[in-house]
Amino acid sequence: MDFKDYYAILGVPRSATKDEIHKAFRKLARQYHPDVAKDKVTADAKFKEINEAHEVLSDAEKRRQYDELQAGWKERAARPEPSAQWRNWASDESDAEAKSYKFDGTGFSDFFEEFFGSGGMYSGPGKKRPAADPFTFARDETRRGKTTQRGFSVRGADVEGDIAVTLEEVFNGSVREVTMRRTRRSGLEEKDTFKVRIPPGVREGQRLRVPGKGDPGMGSGESGDLFLNIRYALHPQFRVQDDDLIYELELAPWEAVLGTVVRVPTPDGGVTVRVPEGAHAGTQVRVRGHGLPLSGGQRGDLLLPVVIDVPENADERQKALWQELANLSGFNPRS
Repeated sequence: MDFKDYYAILGVPRSATKDEIHKAFRKLARQYHPDVAKDKVTADAKFKEINEAHEVLSDAEKRRQYDELQAGWKERAARPEPSAQWRNWASDESDAEAKSYKFDGTGFSDFFEEFFGSGGMYSGPGKKRPAADPFTFARDETRRGKTTQRGFSVRGADVEGDIAVTLEEVFNGSVREVTMRRTRRSGLEEKDTFKVRIPPGVREGQRLRVPGKGDPGMGSGESGDLFLNIRYALHPQFRVQDDDLIYELELAPWEAVLGTVVRVPTPDGGVTVRVPEGAHAGTQVRVRGHGLPLSGGQRGDLLLPVVIDVPENADERQKALWQELANLSGFNPRS
């Protein structure tokens, strides 16, 4: 497994601030987002890479863990045993054979899944398999009320992983092809490829259950299930806040003062928005019904926080006009 240099991927120094990291992501995302890139295949892989880098470096705790990992990477990579995060322990841990799990098609690299994913083994959503009494017995109930043991069965443990879902998939849904690679401690690798349906309106933090794709059972026991945790892939234009979308509305100073009408993009098209006179930085324009899909055919809202941008490299004539306006106005934002 190769080390991922997230700082190099975003093109920022190790001392970069959170704001600098976010700006670097947005710049690259606008270049490589599959919606705008000419080479869709290359762009898709690059966008997933920068999305992954931003997710780690923009989170203070993940970034701290990553910096520690980077410092001791050579030593850690030399260890023969798999990461504890991906160990699969059966009910009796002393007799367990450790397995590691990796996924293709979920939008995350092996490196991310190994160290920053939520993969692991558990028995049902949020429940760890109990250590005691792991065996269950199949029983036949006779008409006389007698019970006979036919043998034992052990249900396979459930597997947990992450899947990055794009904003387009949140709106439209999709069907993903996912490959799960299970590597035993002996080195034997088993692969299983299957389809995963992502329903429209799915929310971050939800789990998708894929029945029977967990660990195989023992005896007559059924296989466990695979649970994929939904994580939103970042978008170069929009952020998600509960059921709403946020799009920074950049205005020129004169547009903010005089008011304007602008065309704002949305994931499923665009909408025309009227900005009132005197809009200041931080003013938030709400466009109802253009956010994330809700049950019953409803939608959240589109929130447009105003950002006032100024022209760069003004020539002498423009500077003179700005100075004339400053003298005429007498406006002091600090008074």
